[in-house]
Amino acid sequence: MVVSGGGTGIGLATAEAFAADGDRVVLLGRREDVLRKAADALDERHGTGTASWYAADLADPEQVESAREFITGNDTPVDVLVANAGGNVAPSHDGSLASVAESYRRNFDANVLTAVLLTEALIPHMRRPGGRVVQLSSIASLRGPGSYGGSKGWINTYTFDLAQRLGPEGITANAVAPGFVGDTEFFGDRATPEFVASRVAQSLTGQPGHPAEIAALIRYVASPEAAYVTGQLLHINGGAALGR
Repeated sequence: MVVSGGGTGIGLATAEAFAADGDRVVLLGRREDVLRKAADALDERHGTGTASWYAADLADPEQVESAREFITGNDTPVDVLVANAGGNVAPSHDGSLASVAESYRRNFDANVLTAVLLTEALIPHMRRPGGRVVQLSSIASLRGPGSYGGSKGWINTYTFDLAQRLGPEGITANAVAPGFVGDTEFFGDRATPEFVASRVAQSLTGQPGHPAEIAALIRYVASPEAAYVTGQLLHINGGAALGR
């Protein structure tokens, strides 16, 4: 299986879940040191050769092509693709149109292009039938903030398009949309105790999500048992946004 943004957080927890089942995993991301450390840890826990890694900016078509060559070099079909790379990387804007445009472009590149380019590169190499594509959406796709929520809304519609295109070939495509998840780098310096408490308070359970819980849902929709689940947006947010 292939997971982008696989060096930390939800991506690494997902790789761990698949590795624990005996699958070989390929970690993608931008930071070589983070990927190497994650792959070494997976190999130590699950056996040498469990994990490999490739560093690339997945918003860059040429780097995605290089990553594809690395992933498909042995001609083994890709069983599962988890497009997890991204984040709210838009800088604060000053209200000028130029800064607003930069804010939206940054999140489009980070969340839409990283998912679309990698997915399109690997579609010809997916297992038929039985391949699984899982896109990472967000609760923000329902309620914002603007540039980040908009980029994740695009992921939702891209997933629906994928499901229709790939279904006749026996490949499913679904999106998993987490709410607030602790133990990740996503919020960076914004994750003060007060900020975390405010996000946890939005859930009906009074608990944050954890990367392993998101990974468990991803693992299910990528499993043989989920062959009848496709074209779906699956929310996992503690009830912070009610299902619709």
